[in-house]
Amino acid sequence: MADLIKTLLAARAGDKFRLHEAHLNGQMVRVLRTIGFDRDYRHGAGPYLFDADGHRYLDLLSGWGVFALGRNHPVVNDALKEVLSADLPNLAQMDVSLLSGLLAEALLATVPDSGLERVFFANSGTEVVEAALKFARYATRRDGIVYCEHAFHGLTLGALSLNGDAGFREGFGQLLPNCQAVPFNDLAALEAALAGREVAAFLVEPIQGKGVNLPADGYLAEAKRLCQRYGTLFVADEIQTGLGRTGQMWAIEHWGVWPDMLLTAKALSGGHVPIGALLCKRAIFEAVFNRMDRAVVHGSTFGKNDLAMAAGLATLHVLRTERLVEHAAAMGDALLADLAPLVERYEFVKAVRGKGLMLALEFGQPKSLKLRASFALLEKADKSLFSQMILMPLFEQHRILAQVAGHGMHVIKFLPPLVIGDDDRRWLVDALDDVIADCHQVPGAIWSLGTSLARHALAQR
Repeated sequence: MADLIKTLLAARAGDKFRLHEAHLNGQMVRVLRTIGFDRDYRHGAGPYLFDADGHRYLDLLSGWGVFALGRNHPVVNDALKEVLSADLPNLAQMDVSLLSGLLAEALLATVPDSGLERVFFANSGTEVVEAALKFARYATRRDGIVYCEHAFHGLTLGALSLNGDAGFREGFGQLLPNCQAVPFNDLAALEAALAGREVAAFLVEPIQGKGVNLPADGYLAEAKRLCQRYGTLFVADEIQTGLGRTGQMWAIEHWGVWPDMLLTAKALSGGHVPIGALLCKRAIFEAVFNRMDRAVVHGSTFGKNDLAMAAGLATLHVLRTERLVEHAAAMGDALLADLAPLVERYEFVKAVRGKGLMLALEFGQPKSLKLRASFALLEKADKSLFSQMILMPLFEQHRILAQVAGHGMHVIKFLPPLVIGDDDRRWLVDALDDVIADCHQVPGAIWSLGTSLARHALAQR
């Protein structure tokens, strides 16, 4: 049938929330309606979303980092159309594909002199975390895994065992044994965890996604040295930070360190086809796949599919030819400079931080008594409510989509597509200035919203 999908979309254009309530996650629909994010988006282009009424939104969530190139980049779209029109012998399985070899070659070219020489492909970030856990255990013949508090490495059972937020783990039963959390930036705690020489791997995000927490100078280099000292593999989870997000191709390059395994996903998809990749040292890979009868000891049915490989190749091409890594660095520096004065201007703003286009605005208790009393009301209900009180008018009044950086924290996170320009930067800065100024007016409309949010949160307990 010609135009099958176009016909369905046109005929059922107003049904998406009803369908999700009936057949999918109805609680997500409730969340969207509660915070006023229930829009009917019809089109996406670059850093923008467009709703059914033609309104344009600046997307600073970028699908949790998936849309590094923005939505519907023509180079990625054309690459996928080429694959579909070529009638390739996709996923023959008892074969190896040219496109997966080409993408592996291209990925390894981004890490010269790193010692990383092999690639494993999967369908998502959490899958490559699971692969890293298995590879580390087999290569070291140890069971222990160390990760950092506040970490996020995925939601499948093994990755969930390394999740620094207890809310994600609650109620799912016994998780992977011998997994230990240490504080981020605490080398003494890390050494204590490794000293027994029972730890297979230390998994760390170079910049933590939950809260946008940056490592202290020297932390990652010393963490790697400790791993080498105690025979533990050092694994960098760059599923969100990699591929130009922080102004370097890989965030860990800011600190001059290369891991034993490097994990990527999200942006490698070009925004279209799920993909994950694990880059690792030859010795680790060959320890796992060490005989012909072990050639399929770990794999993924769709992991090397032609569409995903093409999307990855197109993404790397765009990053290089459009110089988006350098653009992310320059645009991030400009945004940090624009946002830094908010700390002096407003009582609620405590810090601005980040690298490249992975940025955070942190709020905290004000000094004046009237503002402190209002802040305490939200704090009692939910520690994320103040940030949500900023995000809702930012969306409603200024059409900017962003997110709270994690549960129970006063931090807003910005992950813009790497293609944003100066007009987008000014759009964000002016909008934040307007909304944050309003929240310093008590009583006021924004605090009526805050009171409503607090009452709703308390009613849910």
